[in-house]
Amino acid sequence: MQPTDRTDAGHANANGPHRVVRQDDNGNRFLVARGLDRAGAAALAAEFEARGHKQLYWIEPEDADGRSTPPGTPAAG
Repeated sequence: MQPTDRTDAGHANANGPHRVVRQDDNGNRFLVARGLDRAGAAALAAEFEARGHKQLYWIEPEDADGRSTPPGTPAAG
């Protein structure tokens, strides 16, 4: 299975830095890597997917402000 690319070609930051996010069996999301170009993020996500773990991996563009908090994660403090 190929990792999901959640980059929208029309997204303002589609060509900017990307991050790799993982979701475990319990629905918890974790940032795996950030600041990668799209190809590098896709390659890293594919590498993790190939290991056969049950986790789900995907790539998405970083927010314009560089925030690295995966969606659905409560904001700190």
